[in-house]
Amino acid sequence: MSTPGADLYAPFRPVRGRRVARAIGVVAVAWGLGLALFVFGQTPGDRIAFVVTGLLVMVFCEMQARVAAVPDREGLSVRNLVKRRRLEWAEVVGVSFGGGRPWVQLDLSDGDTLAVMGVQRADGARGDAEAQRLATLVALHTR
Repeated sequence: MSTPGADLYAPFRPVRGRRVARAIGVVAVAWGLGLALFVFGQTPGDRIAFVVTGLLVMVFCEMQARVAAVPDREGLSVRNLVKRRRLEWAEVVGVSFGGGRPWVQLDLSDGDTLAVMGVQRADGARGDAEAQRLATLVALHTR
C-alpha cells in the first residue's frame, strides 16, 4: 500500500524523448554494423570505425534517455545530459515552463537557473502536468 503523497515524489522522466533517443541509438548501432558488414572495399580500420561510431551515438542517446529529476522530502536530484546536481528545496525559488522552453527551468536562490531535462515540452499535456507537480513540490517545501 502506498503512502499519501507518494505519487507527488515520483521521479520526473520524459516519455517521448526517452523513446526517441533509445530508438535512434538502436538505429545507429544497426547502421554501423550494416556498413561494417555489407559495404565492400573497406579496410578493417574502416569497419571498426563504423561500429565504434554507431556505439558512440548509442551511448550519447542513452545519456539523453536517462535524464531525470528525483524529488524527496529534502530536495531534488537533477540528472541532465552530462551534469548532475543535488538541490535542497530552499535553493529553488521558482519553476518556469513557458516561453517556448524545451524543458523546465528552475530559478535558484543564488540568481542562477538550472534546466530540468526530465520534464519536457515534447511530452505535451503530460509535460505540463509534470511541471505543475514540480511547482507544487517547490511551493510545498519553500513556505
